[in-house]
Amino acid sequence: MRGRPRGFDRDAALGAAIELFWRRGYEGTSVSELTEAMGIRPGSLYAAFGDKRALFAEVVDTYGRSPVGAFMAEALAEEPTAFGAFARILREAADIYPDPAHPAGCLTISAATNVAVQDAEVEAFLRELRNANVKVFRERLRVACEGGELPGDADVNALAGYFAAVIQGMSQRARDGATREELAQVARMAMGAWSQCGLTDLEEGGGVR
Repeated sequence: MRGRPRGFDRDAALGAAIELFWRRGYEGTSVSELTEAMGIRPGSLYAAFGDKRALFAEVVDTYGRSPVGAFMAEALAEEPTAFGAFARILREAADIYPDPAHPAGCLTISAATNVAVQDAEVEAFLRELRNANVKVFRERLRVACEGGELPGDADVNALAGYFAAVIQGMSQRARDGATREELAQVARMAMGAWSQCGLTDLEEGGGVR
């Protein structure tokens, strides 16, 4: 037996939730604000998505598969060199984070910076996602060392942490009003860390414009 249709566009409702959580953060977004933005009743929210925390987890997953959330993973998968991948990540972060078509910055970086004690799991959830990115960065850099793109003794832990810190900083600067041009300059300067490792010139492999 088929259930009753929900009576609302789930994708559109989820898109509205993404926008609200991204703009206001987890703690700053109430269930009543969510239902108003999503155009549904509280009962429909709980029936379709579960509670607020479950909705947020689906929001983060959907965001992570969207063009604005997946650009880092795509660069790492598509660029033939690690240098090209990180240069592209920083270049695209400079384009995406201040884009007025959506809230500034990155949802997974800024959505749970301050949460109540009872919502500590949300903060931990996003922290684990960010730390997972650092691990992916580290692995790509390790492969670059093995392939001769970086010196064999390059400190991949420090370099991965550095790029993660730059990206998170770019997100916050965008939320503080930094322009694309300002962030592009940060990206160019950040890639200088690569040349300090002793190999690749900044113009090689599709450097930051």
